Amino acid sequence: MKNRRSFIKNSLGLVAGMAAVKASNGMESVLFSADKLSFKQEPLPYAYDALESVIDARTMQIHHDLHYGAYVKNANDALTQENVVVNNEKELFANITKYSSKLRNNAGGAYNHAFFWRILRAPKPDNKPTGSLAAAIIRDFGSLDKLKEEFAKAATQQFGSGWAWLVVENGKLKVGGTPNQDNPLMKGVALQGRPVIGLDVWEHAYYLKYQNKRPDYVSNWWALVNWDEAQKNFDSK
Repeated sequence: MKNRRSFIKNSLGLVAGMAAVKASNGMESVLFSADKLSFKQEPLPYAYDALESVIDARTMQIHHDLHYGAYVKNANDALTQENVVVNNEKELFANITKYSSKLRNNAGGAYNHAFFWRILRAPKPDNKPTGSLAAAIIRDFGSLDKLKEEFAKAATQQFGSGWAWLVVENGKLKVGGTPNQDNPLMKGVALQGRPVIGLDVWEHAYYLKYQNKRPDYVSNWWALVNWDEAQKNFDSK
């Protein structure tokens, strides 16, 4: 639990110098003073090659070090330039329409990628959810296979760059996509809810290995899903 709090504070939240509070998305957020507001790029919680053979090490290195790193830097630049003062990342995304496209895209990129690293683990044969999340999947989709089918549609039919998500809203699971670096916490996004799992379908996430075969990437990705982490996201309030 200590490691989880530390990861969320440093990677998914906005780094700050004051007391931690619980955001309604279930993650620990951090109150901060305006002069300390920033995102922090954290190292991967596993080796670059830990996700072989689904995602190759070179892709992971470029994706994490260069793409994610650029989002963090540019988000921090925009926060400073626009003198943003909010209490937590939920408030930032709830008011995202007030800010520039630079802040929207890069703050979304910083948050989404930190979430993405956390929801992955080494490939696991016959990888399945358990517990209340598994029961909710059966309740809301009929079966895990049906969820995968609906998720694949969201991921493969997302035109251009974007994300596919499984979210929970008012206790019900649903699937959808967001363009660019938008996420379901942002005001005005068609898909609203608390993220449970999310898949990056930008080409930089898969092109070196899969080229134009996004459906293969989406299908193989299920072996990497960290269902224990997804369960925590589902259970959080």
